[in-house]
Amino acid sequence: MPIKIALPKGRLLDETATLLQRAGWGLSGYHEKARLYRLKSQRFPNLLAKVFHEKDIPIQVAVGNYDLGICGLDWIEELLVKYPSSALIKVKNLGYGEGALYMVASKSEAAPTMEAMQAKPGIIRIASEYPNLAESFALNLRLRRFSVFPLWGAAEVYPPESADLALISRRRDEELFNYDLVPVSNVLNFSAFLIANKEGRESKDMGEILASIDNKLLTMEKHPSSANVAKLPAVQRLPEEVAEDLIRLALPDGHQQLPTLELLNKAGIQVDDYPSAVGNRRPTTSLAGVTIKVIRPQDMPSQVANGNFDLAITGRDWLAEHLYQFPSSPVAELLDLKFGKVKIVAVVSKDLSVDDVLGLRQLSTERLVPIRVTSEYVNIADKYARDNHLGMYKVVPTWGASEAFLPEDADLLIENTQTGRTLARHNLKVINTLFESTACLIGNTNGVSSSSKRERIRSITEALRTAVEDI
Repeated sequence: MPIKIALPKGRLLDETATLLQRAGWGLSGYHEKARLYRLKSQRFPNLLAKVFHEKDIPIQVAVGNYDLGICGLDWIEELLVKYPSSALIKVKNLGYGEGALYMVASKSEAAPTMEAMQAKPGIIRIASEYPNLAESFALNLRLRRFSVFPLWGAAEVYPPESADLALISRRRDEELFNYDLVPVSNVLNFSAFLIANKEGRESKDMGEILASIDNKLLTMEKHPSSANVAKLPAVQRLPEEVAEDLIRLALPDGHQQLPTLELLNKAGIQVDDYPSAVGNRRPTTSLAGVTIKVIRPQDMPSQVANGNFDLAITGRDWLAEHLYQFPSSPVAELLDLKFGKVKIVAVVSKDLSVDDVLGLRQLSTERLVPIRVTSEYVNIADKYARDNHLGMYKVVPTWGASEAFLPEDADLLIENTQTGRTLARHNLKVINTLFESTACLIGNTNGVSSSSKRERIRSITEALRTAVEDI
């Protein structure tokens, strides 16, 4: 009987690969530059390994798609605090990838302590990519009123303007608190863990595999951090009368930074330290009355909708994802910026005898189990399944490496692609194009009371419009 294990990409990949090499698994192809997600062990012929985004691993093990997994305790507890009776069990602390989750506040607060936050009037805003742990923390501390902003990342840049607290992750050898943040509580210490599905462990013989990860292998060589820990600019809380007229602009991190900067330069808008070599997420600008933060494009529509930002440059795909979930949200596209073009497509395995949505619908009627749809775009995927009458289906959220899910763990993938080469390399085919997405400027449709603020928004929009027309 095969035993399936989910292995992590990203922060734990190198140390996990070293551990498994020492254990003699013979997993060729498990390294940072690997392009394929499916691996076989030379030592254990019945062991099937697949590489996932770390955040997906506890979910995949809990639902029984995988018997074993390796991931951080932080993501394990993020799942268990919401689903304490799940079938996920912790087998062994692997002792590497050490770090902690901290609740942090801005030094600009009069008294950045947990006691001060408990006594603070009004709603305490908490930003984090660990929303379940953030909510549990707030409930345990009996905060009278609080609101949790779920994020894709970069929570450290939200206090003090956009949040009062942020729950952030830091590895042991990283600079702990920059952006003038201070810890108010250590929420969780974590390291890499071996986890298992309870039913799988009880029904399958995993003894030899588990024994191969002997405790003597778990003393991993520690390497000094290569992270640049240069001091970032101090955060100054602006007077309320100034903040009212201030334009808060969100710029994207990741691969869209360079084309965004190129467009801003064409528009005559100078932005310094973007992209930043030291991880600064608060670049400065030549525009008077404008402040900038660099955040994840996925978070921008909700952040503009709730008033944390006035303008943002994101993708139409993430705007659509937001509006499908919140049709009456006060956020809208102000300008198509024409770069970052991708197609949002429906994808299946080439081994599946389906060539279009009609074939997928037929497959749905023939099966006795729901069609499994996976995507980072949960709401777009749900709408696609409903609009195309796929019958019984379930949407499986993912946080990256989505190609790995087909065909074993999903039947249909809703994904973005530029050329389709990555999909083809993973033996996948496109059966439908949902829409094209480009970068766009978005804003809040609620009226702006300040005339100077309206004029600044209009001026920025028109400068970008002129630059786009010149492309």
